[in-house]
Amino acid sequence: MTRHFRPTSRKPPRLKSVEEQQAFVRQAKAEQQDNRNYRERSLQLHGWICAKCGREFTLDTLHLLTVHHIDGNHANNPPDGSNWENLCSYCHDDEHSRELLADALKPGG
Repeated sequence: MTRHFRPTSRKPPRLKSVEEQQAFVRQAKAEQQDNRNYRERSLQLHGWICAKCGREFTLDTLHLLTVHHIDGNHANNPPDGSNWENLCSYCHDDEHSRELLADALKPGG
């Protein structure tokens, strides 16, 4: 299986009225705001620690702590944080490298 790291082209639905357009924009903005907040919620729920290597972070180094979506679906952001784990940037890269390696080593892959 070959993975491509380029964005997929998603065409917005064809909207007929101004009201439909405004509703579509409101929904898109709400989803965008929700996606911004999941990192803050994950940091509050899981703390400033990498779940894999145990490194603790301070305010100065917090930018190196990322949120990994366990199921790979970035739109799946449950309020209880069950699809997230905080990983340092190194462990996060390693996690995704393992997935790529596993896919490459599959028979017929």
